[in-house]
Amino acid sequence: MKILYLTKYTRLAGSSRMRSYQYFPYLEKAGMQVTVKPFFDDAYLKDFYAGKKNISAVSKSYVKRLWVLFSVFNYDRVVIEKEIFPFLPALAEWMLKMLGIKYIVDYDDAIFHNYDQSANPIIKKFLENKIANVMRFSGTVVAGNQYLADYAARSEAKNIEIIPTVIDLERYPQKNNDIQLPPFRVGERSASEDDKKCIVGWIGTKTTFEKHLLPCKNWIKALQIQEPNIRFHIVGITEDMDLGKNVQYIRWTEETEVAEILKMDIGLMPLQDSKWEKGKCAYKLIQYAACGIPGVASDVGMNKDVCIDNETGKIAYTDQDWKNHIIFLKNNSTKRKEMGNHARQLVEKKYCIQVTADKWCKILSK
Repeated sequence: MKILYLTKYTRLAGSSRMRSYQYFPYLEKAGMQVTVKPFFDDAYLKDFYAGKKNISAVSKSYVKRLWVLFSVFNYDRVVIEKEIFPFLPALAEWMLKMLGIKYIVDYDDAIFHNYDQSANPIIKKFLENKIANVMRFSGTVVAGNQYLADYAARSEAKNIEIIPTVIDLERYPQKNNDIQLPPFRVGERSASEDDKKCIVGWIGTKTTFEKHLLPCKNWIKALQIQEPNIRFHIVGITEDMDLGKNVQYIRWTEETEVAEILKMDIGLMPLQDSKWEKGKCAYKLIQYAACGIPGVASDVGMNKDVCIDNETGKIAYTDQDWKNHIIFLKNNSTKRKEMGNHARQLVEKKYCIQVTADKWCKILSK
């Protein structure tokens, strides 16, 4: 079986890497031949992450995608990540439907709110129902969570499957929480200052940092004053963002991200409470949980499904909650380890590719 994947990005972007690229070895092992054609290339992504606009690259992406559409009849299945052409009506998807191509469309974000909640009146008027049409024209909608699946149902999608964004257990070992400290003699301290330090971590892009973690600046700074042995590791940001003196900014790479997460004792996932965030798939929490690290998270979207309060982590509603939960987990290592173990077990049961790859194979084989 030959499958064409029309992803939005290359594997440099987390959404495409996790929703599409990481499945390719499993699909190929099942006898499927995968061809991937991303809309945006690496050069565009690097500019985007650096805050640069590359209009020329965007224009070339539209032309390249149009050319790819002429090859769809060479494949047995077509999988579309989100939409064929961003910010254009669903004409291309309608044409595929008219040609009898029952494409599969995959969502891990509520991108329909880019249109129906747009501040631009022209975009809102002409594209408000764009994603609903993409879903309705499809053969199957794959949704990352229930919020996205509910939207697909209201859009009258014919078939809806829920597959969360997941990790590969082979890449994510569980953190070793059973480190034995050397014995000490009377008159000596039982542990060095480093042994007492607690690493609170966050991982993401500059865009998500500015939207979700930067608004936490005040309580992050206050917590460092209150608890000097707490350290913050911010993975994905390399410049000083004025979060305090006990903050380390760490460059993200695909090769080192797991090693950086394993250094953490507690993982953070604050989210602003908006319609867009309700479509989030709690991927950061799943990464922490896979390593056996409890999370502290906002009660927004899918967060509570992964960060189960007092079982796999703690849910925070106020600034004081964030500080209290982190201090509690820092000072209660037994409870922290217990939550971390439960979090890992949850990932093994529901949020790993070892479980979901078979679901994708069945969808593609229908």
